[in-house]
Amino acid sequence: MFKKRKFILSIILSLVLALLLTACGGNVEKAANKEEITSEDVIKIGTLVPLTGGLASYGQFCQQATILAEELINEQGGLLDGKKLKLVHMDTQTNPQAGVDAAQKLVSINDVPAFVGALSSGVSIPVAESVAVPNQVVQISPASTSPVITGLDDDDFVFRTVPSDSLQGIVAGDLAIDLGYKKMAIIYVNNDYGKGLSEAITAEFEQKGGIITSAIGFEPNKASYRGELQKAAEGNPEVLYLIAYTDDGGTTIIRQSLEGGFFSKFLFSDGLKAPEIAEGIEKYLEGTYGTAPTSMPGGNGPELFKTAYKEKFGKIPPKPYMDTSYDATFVIALGIEKAGKTSGPAIQKALREVLDLDGVPVTVNEWSKAKQLIKEGKKIRYEGASGPVSFNEAGDVQGAIGIWKISNGDIVSEDVIVK
Repeated sequence: MFKKRKFILSIILSLVLALLLTACGGNVEKAANKEEITSEDVIKIGTLVPLTGGLASYGQFCQQATILAEELINEQGGLLDGKKLKLVHMDTQTNPQAGVDAAQKLVSINDVPAFVGALSSGVSIPVAESVAVPNQVVQISPASTSPVITGLDDDDFVFRTVPSDSLQGIVAGDLAIDLGYKKMAIIYVNNDYGKGLSEAITAEFEQKGGIITSAIGFEPNKASYRGELQKAAEGNPEVLYLIAYTDDGGTTIIRQSLEGGFFSKFLFSDGLKAPEIAEGIEKYLEGTYGTAPTSMPGGNGPELFKTAYKEKFGKIPPKPYMDTSYDATFVIALGIEKAGKTSGPAIQKALREVLDLDGVPVTVNEWSKAKQLIKEGKKIRYEGASGPVSFNEAGDVQGAIGIWKISNGDIVSEDVIVK
């Protein structure tokens, strides 16, 4: 009797074990299928923003703006037939080689057909020449303003959602004249951004009758810039135009200039549009002006973006390139949706086909509307966070330059110039 019960118990245990194994196997299979579906159901694009280095104080906010676009697109239907947009973020370190390495990883490991970035022109240009163009990957920079980018031999794979410094240079040169300055020195970060903007300012200032006493490049992150300041002060200039980043020596130059009595009056470029440059020395910089790309006037895209950003991340810092980062992400998504596939050449062609200032208006929170319009074969006038986005033959956009001022330690907007 005992043996019979033991035999029956053995059979029951075997059956239970078999059922458990079957269930586990099924779950493993389902998990594998789920992973496979998840992998196939995602479209990746990259971001190249500096979370360290000279532009670190800008990078984190630009990255947040791309995340905001990613979430909106996914909430409103995703890409193509319901695939999720997935951003793959890389830190360029505001360094050309690090930027190239990060871009190469995005292409070779993550297999992205497009990426947003970089911010610094000194990073974007080598990334374009070494990675984006050879691999036929679409690159849209939200912050690289060097005029050199306009003339790149890029096979139409490089775009930007920010205007060239040929425009900022005109506004900056005119601002100096309007403020009554006749002699000005320039100190600029020694990269494509700094050189390009310095040349553009010089051309405009001198055309309007001003004299540039010197234009001196500096290398980032030195302990002392007194040598550069001493040279810049020669010829008795009335003001120093400083082209720099907040974290690469710009704040050091300002403080050493004040300490050494080299300059007491300044004009600042977009790379210094940050409240931290005035921390502890607010009274010495009170009323100092600067220039930076800003959103185009008219349209409700900029306000809609600001509202969405505040809801997600809190207070908007008074820094540039968040709006253009959002737009670069949204525009790449438009290209993918129009192309119907995820290859760089297809996206490149689609960007030219889908964006049209005479198209049907679509603003920053209307991704589902954009999808439907593309499905109907209609062109889109994208009313972006930075204003209407439409690329010319060189991949550049029309833009506006804001004039800002330091007031009580804060950054306040004074005027917007459209040329």
